[in-house]
Amino acid sequence: MTHRVVIVGAGFGGLSAAKALSGADVEVTLIDRRNHHLFQPLLYQVASAALSPADIAVPIRSILAGQKNTTILMGKVTGVDPTAKTVALADGGTLPYDTLIMGTGARHAYFGHPEWEASAPGLKTLSDATSIRHRLLAAFEQAEATPDVAARRRLMTVAVIGGGPTGVEMAGAVAELAKSTLKGEFQNIDPRETRILLVEAGPRILTSFPEDLSVKAAKQLAHLGVEVRLGTPVSLCDEDGIVVGEERISAATVIWGAGVQASPVGKWLGIETDRAGRVPVQGDFTVPGQPDIFVIGDVATLKDRNGVLLPGVAPAAKQAGAYVADVIKARLAGKSAPKPFRYRNYGNVATIGRGAAVADFGWAKFSGTIAWWLWGIVHIFFLIGFRNRIVVAINWLWSYLTFKRGARLITEDRTP
Repeated sequence: MTHRVVIVGAGFGGLSAAKALSGADVEVTLIDRRNHHLFQPLLYQVASAALSPADIAVPIRSILAGQKNTTILMGKVTGVDPTAKTVALADGGTLPYDTLIMGTGARHAYFGHPEWEASAPGLKTLSDATSIRHRLLAAFEQAEATPDVAARRRLMTVAVIGGGPTGVEMAGAVAELAKSTLKGEFQNIDPRETRILLVEAGPRILTSFPEDLSVKAAKQLAHLGVEVRLGTPVSLCDEDGIVVGEERISAATVIWGAGVQASPVGKWLGIETDRAGRVPVQGDFTVPGQPDIFVIGDVATLKDRNGVLLPGVAPAAKQAGAYVADVIKARLAGKSAPKPFRYRNYGNVATIGRGAAVADFGWAKFSGTIAWWLWGIVHIFFLIGFRNRIVVAINWLWSYLTFKRGARLITEDRTP
């Protein structure tokens, strides 16, 4: 019987593993709850009306078209039975496996306050992005229609929680939308008066970057008109806005980017996880004591030889997926296993706004326009699908030259 490899999750890690197993003497089944692969690093551009959903998502079947040894299933996984070597599905069915690769990703973490999600949505799916886009654009429409000064001020206040790359990029994109793109489009309000706050509980933003780049990023945000609040966590999120320390800030749009929680793989496998729900794995991404189960991407935690955690970024997931495929092929061929995984860090980039970004490549650091162009090149390179690269490049160039955004659609019947 041909060796059966089941891959759960069509993120960067799962797709990388599936593609690397093309042509191998295995039967691959790739299952995901959605029919598309999503380029999550650009979700904030959908949320801020810079790109359309189709620009950053590609049908999984089109990516793996022609891969004869791979079956693609759309379905939801609800558990794993390591003893029976089966994956349980929401429809009551099961998938048998000889080798299992789990790359199921993560969702938002609200630090013990799940009730905050209704008022402060995070940014992990296309639905999240289009919902936030609706909140942003509808708030401006409501502000245009109301004569009440206090209500208008609330509608034109946006609070972004979390000073990591997601929060910084989102805050910068909202500032660009309000202060440049929408300028002159309303009669009763001036979008340039929009108040945008970025709230970070720690002492600085972008803690994964060198401190000097964090300082430069904060200055670039301030230049865009973003208020950066450091050192005080958010203590409440509700329909009216947020509470920072003891200060109540009324805001119609609150966006969460402060933390993530891994999918329940650890619970399914009966393994103790870290506080973020990630499964500790060995140097080859196998679960301790279960050599036929690999865990990769946002749901895995692995330290390098220096004790540094593998970052939860697209390049790391792609490299992990390809590495795991090499391990499987080596086993089936009776060859020695590859050396323990070693992450190749090609750099860290984050954008703040039009022509503003920071980039750390280890050997060199950049900020401003040069870093912005480098950021754009890196992200276009990682987009899957030739069409997507061309579309995104054209849209970015158009936005850069004209300050216009072509995806400003309100598609839900809901008011902020």
